[in-house]
Amino acid sequence: MKISSKSILKISTALLASTIFTNAVFAEGTYGPFPVTLQGYEGSEENTVSYSGQIARHVLHDNLKVLAANGNGGANAEEVLAQMMAYYNGDENGLEVLAPASTDDFGFMQTNTSEISSGANLEGKFYNGSMNAWPGSLTGKDVIVDMMERAALTNGGVDLENGLHYPQLISKFTMGAVSFHQAVDNYLDEKLEADTKPNNEAYSEGAHYTGKEHSWDEAFGYWGAPAHALSLTPEQAYNIAKKADLAVADANGDGVVDMKSEYTFGPAYYAADADKSGKTQYLHTIMTAFIDGRMIIANAAGEALSDDQRTELKAQARIIADNWEKVLAEAAFKYAGSVYNDINKLKEAEDADKADITADYIKHWGELKGFLMALQTGKNNLGETATQMNILTGFGPVLEDGSFVTGVDADGKFNKLQRTSLGDYQINMLKLQQLLADDFGLEARKNDLSDELKNLAEAIEAAEAAETD
Repeated sequence: MKISSKSILKISTALLASTIFTNAVFAEGTYGPFPVTLQGYEGSEENTVSYSGQIARHVLHDNLKVLAANGNGGANAEEVLAQMMAYYNGDENGLEVLAPASTDDFGFMQTNTSEISSGANLEGKFYNGSMNAWPGSLTGKDVIVDMMERAALTNGGVDLENGLHYPQLISKFTMGAVSFHQAVDNYLDEKLEADTKPNNEAYSEGAHYTGKEHSWDEAFGYWGAPAHALSLTPEQAYNIAKKADLAVADANGDGVVDMKSEYTFGPAYYAADADKSGKTQYLHTIMTAFIDGRMIIANAAGEALSDDQRTELKAQARIIADNWEKVLAEAAFKYAGSVYNDINKLKEAEDADKADITADYIKHWGELKGFLMALQTGKNNLGETATQMNILTGFGPVLEDGSFVTGVDADGKFNKLQRTSLGDYQINMLKLQQLLADDFGLEARKNDLSDELKNLAEAIEAAEAAETD
């Protein structure tokens, strides 16, 4: 059989991608570079990796969290809300990067979102399904706007009357409702189908990358890991987010950190946090799956993916989605433990010390609630698990007087009841940890309270036995 020169070119391109780029990627531990495989491309571009829009959304998220704490109790509410809405909606001309911000020891390359990507926003990518975890029977988009409006009216983003810490609620919910939702329920789902963004066509007119190449890259961008994360320990990746290790972050040695490829954003940060336990490898597992998946696409050499190739690609996508979900659940598990421990401190503290402990309690509850809401924005319908998470946590933490938020009235004011105790709410945290551990198969389990749950069960059993004597 005679092989055409065109076929030889395709085979050579595939072998080049497979041999050279496999070695380069894994030797350096980086996501990319990956070669141009788009057939017929005649431009000068050599690397097809592109996910700047996703990084810009991480930065918009970080800025939204900062701005949510800028209220002074109501006088500047209109101004604060306008600022938050600007970062939520994005701006074609760019917005000042308030966070992450440079320090004397840790400088960033970018100071404006336009230097990362123009036109990126959160609103257009936000989860808009129902969100029963928040009062009012609202959609995801309605919830985030409601949170921003309420945050603007507070002093420093904290509603002490109802126990709500809006910077944490907004941050953790957005981390799920944009990054997790878009990655696992869009780019690693619908966009992997054969007739959606096919690999033998450009992603869009004039692009130098294929449909599948860019779809996969965009999912990776939402993950928020440095491109060289495979060469980092969990502690190093974690410290980059804390701006504590410039030498480790600055992969190309130019003296500054490029937000587009060298920084650790939210999802990857929490993976590294869990992995510091030494019990899990979420960060490297997800990074490896992203790189392996990208190699499958690169090795197709610009041809439409075969059924076998798409099956392999979907297998990598499942690894990513399953482990990413675990990362969110591990974070919720951790903060359920923090809430439990804060209540212990509140019950034992002198009155003079309670203000600081209450502040920690409200902050940790906001992180817990935000992550539980984030879990409910993914591809999987959590069903009864979501219902139980929402019941055990409630719409707000139980405060010292036994009150907690139960809903909203017609004017949008929170309704409250006063019919439980901090001790009873602690038991909810024990049950919540057990639910998360069992239903998501958690392994890191930071702030694990399983011994407390065991002791509680034994005490109940002993009491019941005594009643029957």
